[in-house]
Amino acid sequence: MTGELPDYYFRVRENGAFVFRVDTENRQRRIDLDQIAVVNIRKGEIKPHGERELTDEDNTVIREWMAERLELLEYRDIDDIHRAVDYLNTTSHWVQSKATDEQLEAVTDALLLAMHDLRTVLVRKKADRLLGEE
Repeated sequence: MTGELPDYYFRVRENGAFVFRVDTENRQRRIDLDQIAVVNIRKGEIKPHGERELTDEDNTVIREWMAERLELLEYRDIDDIHRAVDYLNTTSHWVQSKATDEQLEAVTDALLLAMHDLRTVLVRKKADRLLGEE
């Protein structure tokens, strides 16, 4: 590990990030973050900050970050679903072995509605896929 800071810093936000150039080569020997752009992942947009013009290197680094970020978000989405399957299994075990009548009364309707909704969507999507294969 070299301890060197990267040339760019991405402050992640819901739809993308604020992009900063990291400056450590100044007289005060402190870290300065100079905002150079705003990124919107969903729209695939890179907007220079203020009157700034982005260099080819800036654009390349930002596009690489966008691709890596989209890959990470896709991974997290499917990971969340795998976790949901685990939670459903854990919930089944809890209902069968530990839940009190009062606890069940508090969650049964919400769970049944959520599971019914999920089942309906899954069945419809599976039917669409099967019909699409013919």
